[in-house]
Amino acid sequence: MAKASKPRYVDVSNPSLSVTCPSCGLITARFVEQCRNDGYQLWPSGLMASEAFKIWRDYDPARAETSRFDLAIPALPIDTTIDYAERAHELGIHIFPNSNYPFVICAGLFFLALGAIPFDSIAARIVLAVIGGVVFLIGVVGWVLVEDVRLYPADKPQAHGEAHH
Repeated sequence: MAKASKPRYVDVSNPSLSVTCPSCGLITARFVEQCRNDGYQLWPSGLMASEAFKIWRDYDPARAETSRFDLAIPALPIDTTIDYAERAHELGIHIFPNSNYPFVICAGLFFLALGAIPFDSIAARIVLAVIGGVVFLIGVVGWVLVEDVRLYPADKPQAHGEAHH
């Protein structure tokens, strides 16, 4: 008599990936050859269990990411990103926009502080002070003139005749 190589019946309407073992009564994976708890044979062969799992998985597209060794269908990933600026706006909290210029200012202050260290060579102190001063001024000018003007354009009377509040 020929052995069947594919399962004759797979309950594809049952969404569960776990089953209660008839031998020990504990929950185990539905599409593994043997119970994980006591080794009771659930399927005649691993090939048959694998084919049954493929038929069960292909029945519903939501089951595409499952493994035959799982006990439950993995939950869909939840988008946990939070827009803190939008949330603060909803709550009426003012958040100053992000800027890189404070880091530039700090780097300039760092070189200015290095220039204040009494090195043997006065030229090294002058070079460090000049570098620090230039970097510091670039940071201040960028933060005050570039970003501030971009974020808060010049107050001009509006064409509607409304006053700026």
